[in-house]
Amino acid sequence: MITEKEFKEEVIKWAEKIGVEPKEIHIREMKNKWGSCSSKGRLTFAKDLLNETSGKRAEVIVHELLHLRYPTHNRLFKALQKAYLNHQ
Repeated sequence: MITEKEFKEEVIKWAEKIGVEPKEIHIREMKNKWGSCSSKGRLTFAKDLLNETSGKRAEVIVHELLHLRYPTHNRLFKALQKAYLNHQ
């Protein structure tokens, strides 16, 4: 398990790699999904992610950060997600 502070640091490191700037990063209880991204740049992550492996956290973090630039799951989104996660 990692702390919320450590998790937010992971998000910021990934944001720098991807070249995006989230406006806010929140961690809270979520029942149906791992994360969400608002159109205003607010990222929300499930508190349960703190107990997941670094690989699973990276998968969710990259997915949500890419939504800051690409709102849909189009081919480019999927290709970039795969590329970032394969070069961890």
